[in-house]
Amino acid sequence: MTAAADNRQAPPSAISAIPAIPVTSSSTTASDASSATAFVLDDRQRAMLREMGVQVWQPRAVPAAAAEAAPVAEVAAEPAAPPVAATPAPAPAAPAVAPRRPVPAPVAAPTAAAAAEPAAQIAVLRGDWQALFPPGADDPQAPVWLVLVDGPTPDPRDGDAGRLLDAMLRALGLHRGAQVWAASVGRAGDAGLPLADALAQALAARRPAMVLALGRLAAQAALGRTEPLGKLRGAVHAVGGVPLVASYEPGYLLRAQDDKARAWEDLCRARAALPRP
Repeated sequence: MTAAADNRQAPPSAISAIPAIPVTSSSTTASDASSATAFVLDDRQRAMLREMGVQVWQPRAVPAAAAEAAPVAEVAAEPAAPPVAATPAPAPAAPAVAPRRPVPAPVAAPTAAAAAEPAAQIAVLRGDWQALFPPGADDPQAPVWLVLVDGPTPDPRDGDAGRLLDAMLRALGLHRGAQVWAASVGRAGDAGLPLADALAQALAARRPAMVLALGRLAAQAALGRTEPLGKLRGAVHAVGGVPLVASYEPGYLLRAQDDKARAWEDLCRARAALPRP
């Protein structure tokens, strides 16, 4: 058998062993051609390959509707943009506040030492010492009492307050067997001597056995203290080595009848504190 005859008649097994050849048509896109080895075949070449038993295949044409829908699918496949957070509304402006006025600094309370100065400085002895019960001829050595009285006039014997003072001292029995000298106590501006000086002079000149200070101003100035009269009364104090008892002034007792009993207790305390002869 000749070589030409061998070429014309190939065994079926040899024909079936020829692989399928991918081909492309003229309508195949450039992207499809670059993805695989492509051959452009005309009708004559395809017929010859069919005769040789070579299966020729080409990609199916994509329908127009599917081609148009593809971009839409790609767009849909794109991830959705993250939601934009809503911009919060601006907070309302705070109402205007009127400027506060500066608060004045608190005034410090006066100390006890500062409060003691006015009582000793403003208290004055108004007028001279008045003899309520002068010494009797029968007892010239009778004990001397000095009575300081807060009063509106220079004479402690004036008015209803003076009459009440006389009744109190008489009830105590001082109109017999005692010498009683009284003086009115006022404030600075009234005519008179500073109480501290006048009292020191009287203590040296009359050598009393007892001093009565009737009223807050008289008691505080005589003792150099700042406590209220309610705390100064009820005890026996001393001034210049002489016992001193504080109590209410007669002018106050005319308005406060309930305190007359306390005043009487103070007078009895003073009599009990007299030094024994």
